[in-house]
Amino acid sequence: MNNHRETELGGDDGSLTEVMAERARLTNLAYRLLGSLAEAEDAVQETYARWYALSRAEQHAINSPAAWLTTVASRISLDVLRSARVRRETYVGDWIPEPVPDPAEWGDRRSEMAVDPVDRITLDESIDMAFMVLLDSMTPAERVAFLLHDVFGYPFAEVGDIVGRTPAACRQLAASGRRRIREGRPSLGPSAQRAGVIRDFKRAWIAKDINALLQILDPAATVVSDSGGVVPASLRPHEGAERIASYLVDLATRAGGMLTLLERSVNGQPGLVAEHEGVAATVFAFDIRGSRIQRVWAVRNPDKLRSWNLI
Repeated sequence: MNNHRETELGGDDGSLTEVMAERARLTNLAYRLLGSLAEAEDAVQETYARWYALSRAEQHAINSPAAWLTTVASRISLDVLRSARVRRETYVGDWIPEPVPDPAEWGDRRSEMAVDPVDRITLDESIDMAFMVLLDSMTPAERVAFLLHDVFGYPFAEVGDIVGRTPAACRQLAASGRRRIREGRPSLGPSAQRAGVIRDFKRAWIAKDINALLQILDPAATVVSDSGGVVPASLRPHEGAERIASYLVDLATRAGGMLTLLERSVNGQPGLVAEHEGVAATVFAFDIRGSRIQRVWAVRNPDKLRSWNLI
């Protein structure tokens, strides 16, 4: 993904239509920077608030409003990232990036409400959950430098202006982020193959078939849950295929047929959604290597499932 733009917006009048046309690009950037749709939308809203707080003369003096908007949105996101690292120290349990649905999969269940930020997110490999989790392991400066340069195609001179570092320093930050991705992210197999693994996992889980689950789970598999302390969930990861299989069968037994498992895209990759009475209760994303599941991310925090329950 490389969508760096030099377009000047708004011509002489800084028209609302042309300036607002940048909203989708800014939302895509802010979500990847922050891992949260709500925080991304807040960052974009603040960016536009600052633009329209400028006088008409100040707007006209900006040669490239697109670049100005990107700089402001990135700086706001960088500030949020720095404060988020402090806030997450008190977060109850593990913090997982907010999962993104594919609105096209839900057909006539789409809400009649105003356009949600999720409708502006481009579903590509730069938002799959494994990628987003690795982004969250970076320092704020690494994350901004890596995303702006490697994903959005900004030159290091512009990245330096945004993060307040020299181009050489930004090059090193991006290289460090790139190394984290290269070392920690699996190569994605064919989508149909991954979807088949998820389908087999779903069937084995519904059937409470421990042996079948053990064939699908990597022996060193891990399940990480994010409830934020708002709803019941394990606060520590479950590790090992045998322990996970027993845990899943126990969950299915306790649910007693009250949950419906749907095969849905999660951050552009095959995943599952557990619904209770038509409401998304848990969204599952997967790290699949070969034909086995190595990691499962289970997002249960209702605040992170709002976009799943507006569709």
